[in-house]
Amino acid sequence: MQLNFFNPIAQKKPTNLSINSDLLQQAKAYHVNLSQTLELRLAEILRDQKRQEWQVENQEAIEDYNKRIEAWGVFSDGLRQF
Repeated sequence: MQLNFFNPIAQKKPTNLSINSDLLQQAKAYHVNLSQTLELRLAEILRDQKRQEWQVENQEAIEDYNKRIEAWGVFSDGLRQF
């Protein structure tokens, strides 16, 4: 399950874009929904940016956690059968 970091039912807002004319022509020929494609790609880019930001903000805690696991293991170490 993936949580949205933006409101997927927010009102659509018209905007003007300038894109490569050849790309536009080919997209039209293949019936690519430009609005949907842009929204999907923007969501991917923003999700990646937010993930990187979170990792930077939490780097110290992640390192501390990894050191603790390396030193002490996890509670199930003695229970694993694999």
